[in-house]
Amino acid sequence: MQKPAITQQPIHDLIANRWSGRAYDASQGVSQEQVISLLEAARWAPSCFGDQPWRYVVCNKADNLQAWQEAFDCLVPGNQSWAVNAPVLLLICADTLFSHNDKPNKWAPYDTGAATENLCLQATALGLMAHQMGGFDADKARATFNVPERYQILAMVTVGYQADVESLTGETKERETAARSRKPLNELFFNGQWDQSIV
Repeated sequence: MQKPAITQQPIHDLIANRWSGRAYDASQGVSQEQVISLLEAARWAPSCFGDQPWRYVVCNKADNLQAWQEAFDCLVPGNQSWAVNAPVLLLICADTLFSHNDKPNKWAPYDTGAATENLCLQATALGLMAHQMGGFDADKARATFNVPERYQILAMVTVGYQADVESLTGETKERETAARSRKPLNELFFNGQWDQSIV
């Protein structure tokens, strides 16, 4: 199933075709080469002072089933119901301190989000699907993966090949097949001052 964005203005196909699906093909793994390609895309994201605060814990079922299971166990049940078929789970963290002076880096989550979007777009380019999630136990993830306290735990991401939507059931299937939507441009983007629409 394809769900390209219905846009108000033309955008690049890579962006229009990226979406956060839930139907993963459990029979098709993600290779180490593909994983490294995703991480390379993330590595080249912009960041304040070029500090690159992002840190990812990669759990690929193909080569480390135990780590994958431990990551899976951190997810809330609603996400577990469909993420069980995703061959790769990523734990996304951000360094709260600048590496050059150990002062607080308040832009770290922003920069890490940019890196993760790079990863998601690269996944789309590779014919994969990525889904970012906030529904997980961050404290459990920190303890499980020995994440130091200075790193803020932000999200988890599933990666894999898309399966037929018929592999889903109930509310998850309804969400998968629902039309994509976004607020209109005039509600989000302003010209010169707040609430002055750009369009």
